[in-house]
Amino acid sequence: MLRRLNFRLTLVALLLLAFAAVLISREHRPSLLRPGLRLHAYVSSSTAGSVTVVDLVSLSPISTVPVGPSPSGLRAHPTRNEVWGVSTTEGFVWILDTVSLQVVSRIPVGSSPFALDFSPDGSRAFVAASGSNQLLVLDCRSRQIITRARTGRRPWLARLTPDARLVLVPLHDDSALAVFDASTLALLAIIPVASRPEQVVVLPDSSVAFVSSAGSSQVSAVDLRRRVLLATLPLSGPPADLILKPDGGELYVTSPGSHSLDILNTWTTENVQSLLLGSSPTRGTLTSDSRLLYVSDAAAGRVLPVEINSRVIQKPIPVGVRPGVLRTTPGDDLLLVINEGSSDLAVIRVRTQSLLTLIPVGPRPSDLALKVF
Repeated sequence: MLRRLNFRLTLVALLLLAFAAVLISREHRPSLLRPGLRLHAYVSSSTAGSVTVVDLVSLSPISTVPVGPSPSGLRAHPTRNEVWGVSTTEGFVWILDTVSLQVVSRIPVGSSPFALDFSPDGSRAFVAASGSNQLLVLDCRSRQIITRARTGRRPWLARLTPDARLVLVPLHDDSALAVFDASTLALLAIIPVASRPEQVVVLPDSSVAFVSSAGSSQVSAVDLRRRVLLATLPLSGPPADLILKPDGGELYVTSPGSHSLDILNTWTTENVQSLLLGSSPTRGTLTSDSRLLYVSDAAAGRVLPVEINSRVIQKPIPVGVRPGVLRTTPGDDLLLVINEGSSDLAVIRVRTQSLLTLIPVGPRPSDLALKVF
């Protein structure tokens, strides 16, 4: 009788352990993944000239791929199993195949590219060569340059509007925004904006662009239909990052110098609020439901969650040394944060706002892309 009872207790204990193991495995596996799908993070190392590939199911690095000096501007291709980026030092676009984990192409585009953008259907890529004052269009299938145009002085990047009709190029040394026809690259307008423009975000209806100024504490609002400057909006300090709410209603601007987050109403084009936000708020990302804005605090080594509706700053999440770029995975299961100072990738479980692990990714990581395939 006693032996039978012990056997039953042992069986129950084994079943409970098996159930716990299943729960733990599910806890680590992002909810969007079905069997056969993979979710990888791609982290560039500006010092090593490489990209570290991290499996976000096993939470471990699986490969380090040499791509070229000073990699930046990482973007997951919208339709192909590829991650694209640029080598700023050598002046080429590189393409990483996410299945073979090899660089399958390097396309010379001119001096000092910083970033690239894709058309919505993934057929074309747009890149500005800052050092050679050119805008180029690449065919993503043939990997050939199909069109190029001259710009003004030091084009910072190329940004396609959501309706895919215009390409916007901030001209850093001309303090202007150049507007090109996306199909022909014909120059349509050059619009003066605040000094040394760099970043651009565009409302979902492609009506207004907001352009950050590296030379002042301002953001310029540009009417893209009339192609005129609407307003120059004052900020609490020089802008570091522009984060646009998906519905286009608000724009969040981080400012490390003033320790703040400015909130701009895009419909009325005015700065409606400034929040004191840590020591050095640098980069930001929104959850898919726009409920939370996560902001990296580079000086304090933590991430600050901001509740958008109430403007309440939640409990900081310690991550690593000098956190920078951050992204949420599809489905908002995980928050990924590059720690530039400690050379690792922080993985945070969004549901519990807790740090899961730190994954080594090479010296001075600078950019991050995600790909499900």
